[in-house]
Amino acid sequence: MARQDLENYIGQLLLVDTWRDYCPNGLQIEGRKNVQRIVTGVTASQALIDAAIDLNADALLVHHGFFWKGENACITRNKKTRIAKLLANDLNLLAYHLPLDAHPTLGNNAQLGKKLGLIGSGRFGDQQLGWLGELETPLTLAEFTLQIDAQLQRLPLVIGPAEQIIKRVAWCTGGAQSFFHEAAHLNIDCFITGEASEFVTHLARESGVSYIAAGHHATERYGIEALGQHLASQYGLEHIHLDLENPV
Repeated sequence: MARQDLENYIGQLLLVDTWRDYCPNGLQIEGRKNVQRIVTGVTASQALIDAAIDLNADALLVHHGFFWKGENACITRNKKTRIAKLLANDLNLLAYHLPLDAHPTLGNNAQLGKKLGLIGSGRFGDQQLGWLGELETPLTLAEFTLQIDAQLQRLPLVIGPAEQIIKRVAWCTGGAQSFFHEAAHLNIDCFITGEASEFVTHLARESGVSYIAAGHHATERYGIEALGQHLASQYGLEHIHLDLENPV
């Protein structure tokens, strides 16, 4: 498959041009013109790049790529090493951030909801990135915590009474703790994201809405894998997903 056709298809699928984002979405580092084997992973770390090269990938697709707004634009140190490896091996790097978070079926929020047994019913927050939904069968916070641990293979940070009944849930993967300000007033029992900031403890206790930080990496594993599987099915590409351990 031509690289340009691949980029065009993903751009249309994820409606890339409609999003305000903190990084460029799409092709970030240009490599070979034709793509047959793709590797997917959460972040374009040195370890993931090296693994993709070892697998003789034609393209590496990630959720967290390069060139973030506000970061030092100089290509030095770790960034130089990563980019040099990509260029030396003619390996394409394609990154999809907010457009991948938000896709209604392949996105991180859709996939996390599916993983945790949440039935989506609405959206909220900046650019409607956050999701609202319900558990089909209510659980105590303690039971829901165990379910999250089992599904994500990571014990979450939980703020709230263990015996609280959880039915209505809001969630947004990654580092969406700022969304808790709005979510806490949407008649929910629990808010889930990847990370926590100091203020969330007080807001959870004062609002009566439990807060779960289930891991930035852990909550954002599934969208990029689903995208890779979709591309493999759609175009007959060879797809390998690599989930490199990250405790954060």
